Amino acid sequence: QVQLVESGGGLVQAGGSLRLSCAASGRTLSTYAMGWFRQAPGKEREFVASISGHGRYTYYADSVKGRFTISRDNAKNTVYLQTNSVKPEDTAIYYCAQGRTIVAATSAHEFSSWGQGTQVTVSS
Repeated sequence: QVQLVESGGGLVQAGGSLRLSCAASGRTLSTYAMGWFRQAPGKEREFVASISGHGRYTYYADSVKGRFTISRDNAKNTVYLQTNSVKPEDTAIYYCAQGRTIVAATSAHEFSSWGQGTQVTVSS
């Protein structure tokens, strides 16, 4: 069973940047797609970004396209989410998830393991 641990969240001013990390243990991630989701208070969990197992393909929600970048370092078994030009509406708990296959996906049901999340708060 894989364990996913997110880090890098915090309080940031609008227009600023944060780099989220997701470290995995218990399983080699290179054969699995990875994704980031987020959940704001009172809202459902939503897709943010995903990346295929070997990093060739990436997908983004329209709301973050051009501002966020997902990447992975399979040698370190770690996935990253670089968030730039953040907005108050980006405030949420951000979750890392391991996909069921090597193919990147955008639906939560395509991901089988989840981290505990890291809080991102953007002040205006």
